[in-house]
Amino acid sequence: MSAQHTRRGVLAGAVAAVGAVALAACGDGGAAATSDGVDTSYVSGDGTATEWSPDQRSEPVEMAGETMDGDSIDIADWRGAPVVLNFWYATCPPCRKEAPDLASLSEELEPDGVRFLGVNHTDEPATALAFERTFAIPYPTLDDADASAVAALEGMVPLQAMPSTVVLDAQGRVAARIIGRADRSTLDAMITTVLAES
Repeated sequence: MSAQHTRRGVLAGAVAAVGAVALAACGDGGAAATSDGVDTSYVSGDGTATEWSPDQRSEPVEMAGETMDGDSIDIADWRGAPVVLNFWYATCPPCRKEAPDLASLSEELEPDGVRFLGVNHTDEPATALAFERTFAIPYPTLDDADASAVAALEGMVPLQAMPSTVVLDAQGRVAARIIGRADRSTLDAMITTVLAES
């Protein structure tokens, strides 16, 4: 199960090279944007949520690189507690709508050891960091310009649209995912389920 994505320029080739397809398709060869910079050609998921029981989960996800701030990050360092991966880009309307909920949920669950990581394979660092400031995002975002994070989840979860959110269990395995805008209560329940397993 691979996702579909048509990314401009070199990333499109990179995604094809790794056999992963896009998290979000920008329709007819380019993103159309309104005067406020919001993308009007994104492919939106319907918010479908799926959970996998511990015996249905595959191998741990390996994902490492640099954040938009230029810091090194490796989610293997976070094993022992759930990790929430949120795939997004700045002009995606549902990404903008869910951002405040993700920000507050990450702060609420931080005392329980839950870590959040944004993943952005579309925006330049300056654009991504401006988004993070606008929505007061307290967690880092992986700069996935080479689509390696897309490849890390290829075949495990069908990332068909932006945004997509994946919950990893304490061992780093995919435990749940939401395709499309994450409903706060649904995501909270998914994380609570994984926390209860620890």
